[in-house]
Amino acid sequence: MYLYGMKAPLYEPFKTLQFDAKHCFLSGQPLISSEEEIGVFAPWFLQAFSLEARPFKLLDESITTYQQLKVPCSSAVYEEAIAPLEAEIQAAFLGGYEQVKQVPDLRLFQWISKLLYGIVYHEIKQGIRQQKTLGEAFTLSQAMAHKFGNLHLMLQSLTKPMSFEEPRPWSIQIFKIAQEADFFSYRDELNTLSFSLRAHDFGIIASLQDNGTNTAYHQEILEICSEQTLSPAQFEELCARFFYSAYLFNRLPEYAVLPTPETTFIEAMPLQGMSSKPIFDVWDVKTYGQVLENFWKAWGFTLFEIIKDPEKPMSFLTDDTGAFQQQPIH
Repeated sequence: MYLYGMKAPLYEPFKTLQFDAKHCFLSGQPLISSEEEIGVFAPWFLQAFSLEARPFKLLDESITTYQQLKVPCSSAVYEEAIAPLEAEIQAAFLGGYEQVKQVPDLRLFQWISKLLYGIVYHEIKQGIRQQKTLGEAFTLSQAMAHKFGNLHLMLQSLTKPMSFEEPRPWSIQIFKIAQEADFFSYRDELNTLSFSLRAHDFGIIASLQDNGTNTAYHQEILEICSEQTLSPAQFEELCARFFYSAYLFNRLPEYAVLPTPETTFIEAMPLQGMSSKPIFDVWDVKTYGQVLENFWKAWGFTLFEIIKDPEKPMSFLTDDTGAFQQQPIH
């Protein structure tokens, strides 16, 4: 059951930069009190991975905590839309890889989008406050407003009937991982709307606005390892590949929004458009090596080691024959 029907207009906060404590972040409805707010990361998530006091670095290099990231949210939106989503994801996460694999990709998209948009919201709200203290107006690039606005539009599928036509706007991959049960790792890249999470016995990698192109770009390696149990280092290598290709992705996706009496259809426009330029920029081994060095920080590999052979960068996913490595490091 949807909270709002087709008669309720879509909320477009980026048209007026309405980011304040008086309006619901998702619906735009006026709030009754300042106490109507929720954590970007739900209480069950914070408790499951002991994240309440864990530091979270913002774009301006300031540090907050996972628990302090909050957004204004109406009680109705929380109770009717967000709470059921959180309950569904909680049950899947606590059940591990096999249950996470059963979650519909739309629900995973909505949950991941809620996290990333919540962080975007917090960043913009903080930016507006900082600029106001300087007596300056806050500005957001047209490209970022376009991208974040589309993400918010799609997130409203939690409260309004929406149908996503193929190709769907996202790439989401789920992997089985051999690691300690209580381990947790989270990354995001807001500029590319990239996300990764490693917890219990599973890992998730997502690109939220690529129309599935990152999955297609990495199809060869995915066919080799998607059904395998990965080591943490192998999963982080895949993350590095996806995050780097998301950086190389040089299109700003456009979506046709087609309201009907029953639903709103979201249709991705062709990425090729009028440009003959490839959709991805050229893969540079040294830059990829720098990305991988960051993802492999826990294992201490240096850029020199990683790209010692520029024709064949260090990899724990495949061996010299191109087959999956069955005995990787941990």
